[in-house]
Amino acid sequence: MRALAGAAALTALIVTPALAQSSPPQGTLGQVKARGHLVCGVSPGVAGFSVPDSQGEWRGLDVDFCRALAAAIFDDPKAVRFIPLSSAARFTAVQSGEVDVLARNTTWTLSRDSAAMNFPAITFFDGQGFLVRKERGIAQVKQLDRATICLQQGTTTELNLADWFRTRDLTYRVVTFANSEQTLGAYESGRCDAYSTDKSSLYGERLKTAHPDEHVILDETISKEPFAPAVRQGDDPWRDIVAWTHYAMLDAEEAGIGQANVEEQRKSVLGPDARRILGLEGRYGEAMGLTSDWAYRIVRHVGNYGDVFTRNVGEGSPLKVPRGLNALWTKGGLQYGPPIR
Repeated sequence: MRALAGAAALTALIVTPALAQSSPPQGTLGQVKARGHLVCGVSPGVAGFSVPDSQGEWRGLDVDFCRALAAAIFDDPKAVRFIPLSSAARFTAVQSGEVDVLARNTTWTLSRDSAAMNFPAITFFDGQGFLVRKERGIAQVKQLDRATICLQQGTTTELNLADWFRTRDLTYRVVTFANSEQTLGAYESGRCDAYSTDKSSLYGERLKTAHPDEHVILDETISKEPFAPAVRQGDDPWRDIVAWTHYAMLDAEEAGIGQANVEEQRKSVLGPDARRILGLEGRYGEAMGLTSDWAYRIVRHVGNYGDVFTRNVGEGSPLKVPRGLNALWTKGGLQYGPPIR
């Protein structure tokens, strides 16, 4: 009997780890893998961030983030379905499970963070600004005292305006609209003296006007708008994957590993940090339910953060948005990737 009991215990010790390794991943990652693709909520159309091209293919910085996440999971940046969401519908889509992740020029705030959502990482540092007609000669926001300002509904811009003008004893009138197309149309028709929203969006909105050179974006920024992807609370493993997708892109840029040289770098004699990013040393991805080369997949298919920024909103795009706060911490910016180790 003792021999049988000992054999049974030994069998349990041998079988249990094997069963644990073969069990399917749980939570959102398990659902995504079982489905075979990621579901990503994006804006219906913000130039540089998420907009369909002439062939209906989604393009932009937020779109590339979702493609990077799909590359990390499936080794396929096309294994993602995009769902355009309005400002009013975006948070319900996250909380209901309609989307796995929301990557949609969304500001991380306390009230949103406490409303059954998590914001894993800041993918873009932005701030609220103003678009005005150059002929008006307006150089500072305070010159908009008693002005009429166009805004889009369901965003943080209205509260930001109220706070900024109230603390300076200035007055203004707001006209709100359901979407950016209506807001820009009202501004361009002369119904408003200024159009206020996130500065990153204003670069794209200015290009949509009949005569972009006749409009200017004021230098001042009146708010902090840290854009971050949103996921549901209660699924820490999924939150980690979303966060480390962004961090891996930052770490790759800092290490000088980009889409153009990733294969060459993989064959070189590299330091331990670069080898971990490329999946040549350590098995760090496995702790998240991914493969050891998950970060290499991201860079190979999508690029590092600098690659994505440049082609979508930076010097390689029509927007020409300065890198500014979105530069790496080593170059005077705020983007900082924790180490993969």
